[in-house]
Amino acid sequence: MDKFYQALTLIGFILYWLLVAGVTIRVVFKPRPVGVSLAWLMIIYIIPVLGVIAYFLIGELNLGRTRGERAKAMFTPYEEWFAQVHHCQHHQPQSISHRISSIHNLCSNRVGIPALSGDTLSLLNTPSEILTAIVRDIEKAEHEINMEFYIWHHGGLADSVASALIKAAKRGVTVNVLLDSAGSIDFFKSHWPKLLKDSGVNIVEALSVSPFRMFFRRLDLRLHRKIVVIDNQVAYTGSMNLVDPQYFKQNSGVGQWVDVMIRITGPNVAVLNTIHAWDWEVETGIRELPALPECPISIDPFNHTTQVVPSGPGMPDDIIQQVLITAINQARKSITITTPYFVPSEILLHTLRTTAHRGVEVKLILPKKNDSLMVSWASKSFFETLLKAGVHIYEFNGGLLHTKSVVIDDSYCIIGTVNLDMRSFWLNFEVSLIVDDPEFTKQLSWVLDGYLEQSTPIELAIWQQRNLPHRFTERFFSMFSPLL
Repeated sequence: MDKFYQALTLIGFILYWLLVAGVTIRVVFKPRPVGVSLAWLMIIYIIPVLGVIAYFLIGELNLGRTRGERAKAMFTPYEEWFAQVHHCQHHQPQSISHRISSIHNLCSNRVGIPALSGDTLSLLNTPSEILTAIVRDIEKAEHEINMEFYIWHHGGLADSVASALIKAAKRGVTVNVLLDSAGSIDFFKSHWPKLLKDSGVNIVEALSVSPFRMFFRRLDLRLHRKIVVIDNQVAYTGSMNLVDPQYFKQNSGVGQWVDVMIRITGPNVAVLNTIHAWDWEVETGIRELPALPECPISIDPFNHTTQVVPSGPGMPDDIIQQVLITAINQARKSITITTPYFVPSEILLHTLRTTAHRGVEVKLILPKKNDSLMVSWASKSFFETLLKAGVHIYEFNGGLLHTKSVVIDDSYCIIGTVNLDMRSFWLNFEVSLIVDDPEFTKQLSWVLDGYLEQSTPIELAIWQQRNLPHRFTERFFSMFSPLL
């Protein structure tokens, strides 16, 4: 009997290592950043059995068979929709400024979405201003309201938005709401979903999380976009979830979340509406492509254009990181970046260092307190390298700075839902705006100046004095940075 168990143990040992060898080969030959592959190999070999299970669950980009097949079938009609936008008078390629011409060419060639003129953009930077504006526009809706958010958390002014949607649905407006299953888990447990559905609101749980589904689809793929579109005439996007910060994560110890949103009227409203239509169809199978932007328009004498960039599964690989690196490499005087989660890829880290080395003033504003312990420590592992290169790093003391923005040379900006981490670059469904409008960019710069006034600069000499346990913790979590 002892020999039987010994043989069984030996067979199990051999089978396990054959499995590990097979997974290793799969990791090595999967096209992805080298750092990500090395991080997965470390997990697989350091954490027996669980490392292999983790790789099968979240190691590869897998939308699931139904969503994957549905997305493939959707490419042609959506490509045709965006192709028609290229022929609209809102698209004026000959007058796109040199500031974003490279970015426009990149997005037009890879995503098929052109930069458009004729938008009116309003920057909103307080929760009450944002939520009150959304409620006001919902109250004016006549035909259709389309919304999608990562997090909807009930309480405060967020409930006012819900009440406005209920009233809109009751007066005959079609209301479609798409919410991420994991991000909005508390909302789905509340009384609000039933109340909304009973009132005629179409509310859908995106990327549902359940033990059964983990065998068919990667669980940590998340819908991270924030979009509101009303009557295909008015849209909102930016960094803020559908929450009132006074009622959201009050016990997390990080303070209130600080965000901005953009209110948009003009041709790019239809583009954002089409991104919502894509997400809605992937989840439900229902196609509701919006009307194309109205043409013609008067020529914009200032050549102000806005480029919408969706990213995530189903979109061209690495598109948003390519946009960021292109913009950073073009900077001549200054760059100011805000992000709550800073875990850069190797190429982005190299680009920031090189940009600072060539004399461009690079400012990085991060929250002092973060709701993710792993991200917080991993972020710190990059500080010394960046500080030595001349990057200025500031820790924001006024709450969890959640604004995701990049201001280039005080002339144009990138703003939206994307964090500077591998999750936003490779996994999440995201959306960004590249705004080539110096006046709008100046308004955003004023907001960022206000953040700087509430921030403390990190000095290299002082940072280098941190103790050994601090350094060890940084390095430990940095090993996982390609996966965060």
